Amino acid sequence: MSVQDVIKKSILNSGAFDGVSIVNIILGLVTALVLGGLIYYVYSKFYVGVIYSRSFAVTLVGMTLLTAMVTLAISTNIVISLGMVGALSIVRFRTAVKDPMDLLYLFWAITSGITAGARMYLLAIIAAVIMIGMIYLFYNKQQKGRIYICVIHYTTDEAGDDVIRAFGKMKYFVKSKTMRKDKVEMAIEVFCKNNDTHFLEIIRDIEGVEDATLIQYNGEYHG
Repeated sequence: MSVQDVIKKSILNSGAFDGVSIVNIILGLVTALVLGGLIYYVYSKFYVGVIYSRSFAVTLVGMTLLTAMVTLAISTNIVISLGMVGALSIVRFRTAVKDPMDLLYLFWAITSGITAGARMYLLAIIAAVIMIGMIYLFYNKQQKGRIYICVIHYTTDEAGDDVIRAFGKMKYFVKSKTMRKDKVEMAIEVFCKNNDTHFLEIIRDIEGVEDATLIQYNGEYHG
């Protein structure tokens, strides 16, 4: 049987919901909605970026639901599947994803919608449990410490040496050092375990140090 015969037979003999009952449609969409809500909650709970985007979190729910709808539509007959592939092939997404973790949530939402639409509910649930466990473990590891940028202004070379010694065994890296006549500005990236910033008081009391500013840095430290 040729491809044309298959398409003609599908047009003549298939109904709107062939192969998928109303119960399965409702169950698939409800499951996608629940999974989308779960992804929304996990994203809002474990978000560690600078600015939380509620619109992006809501988009995750809609992405899960719409992907399930597309999967359900494709599973009805070959005509709809071919039309859907043609329609989606012309779509271009140009919005830049700033945080790589957002890509993880996007793919999670899409794959959850596909599995819900394909009625693979057990796979979707198991994958959700594994994803939540993985995110939870990495979140707890990240919460053990934070990255800060310490900006210090001092006037003497001895003060600069004392500032470096004040960090002790902490992980730090000198990002920049700017000299303006008799004043020096030094920016240091430092990893603080358990958010312990006692070193800032030590630096403040160093003779020759005019001021010290601590800025939280949304980044990762490797070392």
